[in-house]
Amino acid sequence: MTQTVSRPTGAQPAPLPLDVEAIRADFPILTRTVRDGKRLVYLDSGATSQKPRQVLDAERWFYENVNAAPHRGAHQLAEEATGAYEAARATIGAFIGAPEREIVFTRNSTEAINLVAYALSNAATAKEEQFRRYAVGQGDEIVVTEMEHHANLVPWQQLCERTGATLRWLGLTDDGRLDLSDLTTVVNERTKLVAVTQQSNILGTINPLGGIVARAREVGALVLVDGAQSVPHQPVDVAALGADFLVFSGHKMLGPTGIGVLWGRYEVLDALPPFLTGGSMIEVVRMEGSTFMPPPQRFEAGVPMTAQAIGLGAAVEYLQGLGMDRVLAHEEALTGYALAALAEIPGVTVVGPPDTVARGGAISFTVEGIHPHDVGQVLDDLGIAVRVGHHCAWPVVRRYGVPATTRATFYVHTGYDDIDALADGIRAAQKFFGTV
Repeated sequence: MTQTVSRPTGAQPAPLPLDVEAIRADFPILTRTVRDGKRLVYLDSGATSQKPRQVLDAERWFYENVNAAPHRGAHQLAEEATGAYEAARATIGAFIGAPEREIVFTRNSTEAINLVAYALSNAATAKEEQFRRYAVGQGDEIVVTEMEHHANLVPWQQLCERTGATLRWLGLTDDGRLDLSDLTTVVNERTKLVAVTQQSNILGTINPLGGIVARAREVGALVLVDGAQSVPHQPVDVAALGADFLVFSGHKMLGPTGIGVLWGRYEVLDALPPFLTGGSMIEVVRMEGSTFMPPPQRFEAGVPMTAQAIGLGAAVEYLQGLGMDRVLAHEEALTGYALAALAEIPGVTVVGPPDTVARGGAISFTVEGIHPHDVGQVLDDLGIAVRVGHHCAWPVVRRYGVPATTRATFYVHTGYDDIDALADGIRAAQKFFGTV
């Protein structure tokens, strides 16, 4: 298949806030070709982001120069490894406006959410009085939303099954936004925790967290925010957020796989029992029992993901160098351009907000007469990497009555030319399947 470049009709778009060509030069993978020599058009950053050379170099530096287990051993390498690991914690904390003692390293957002969920159920059986403060049991309620990623839904379903609590949720409007009309009913005096995404991975919706957090505060509930799709793409400050927990994954923000972050207000973390137990998270161990370290060490059992934490620190520094305000503006410009481009293609329907108001750079769509998986296959043949399916948000596709969607997600190396390639690829799919 061949492509012809066609921009959306109307005035030429304004220059993008970021220098796309300069940024692309930092990403070795973007120089490769796919599918018989075609340029790689990577529009799947919402699933996992590509890594700039600075992140790769940081991990390599650790293994080539410092490799040792942090917080173990008195030799020089161990001291240097500990220093580099804790420096990464401080860098990542500063990125979201948090002190380093409130930053817990996990494998990813999913593990971070499970950490909180299991800590809440473990609290019910904890021997120590200090760990029973946030115990969840029968009669209590956990509130989520219908747009959550499975990672912010299934752990809460399981928590309710373990404890006898009840799961409740906020629904969606027809245009892909949270329906908050019954917020004061759903979030009530029985609510122990509200778990909500800041930005939907499938709809692109940026949720109005202020009112949700305020209502949770009124009834004394904790709030956990899934920031997997927001922290990489917009400025996030935990003090302004007002929540108790924030989770995000390194691999979605230019960092390595295998590293995630749980931020928690220290007084809340300090009242939670551990999720995993073993080495490094203990104070004293006797055969009769053990005592545990304060946060964040209490939640970091075992030898940590040291190279990955250092790599994530480098990713944060890279994003800080670009400026998160500019990253956000860049994606807003791309999203507006992409929505306009898709609106010009007959038969294409965007599932989610139709404009850029409170909307991030994740666009899910269907093409009339073509299954999303077939659209994705044609795009892949053209070198365009997108995601197809339910995007680990099965309740969302059920809500909108579609079997799946094709999803394009943008990042700092995405340019208008990538959007043009996507639009032309959709037209190629329509021609291939004879729907136009």
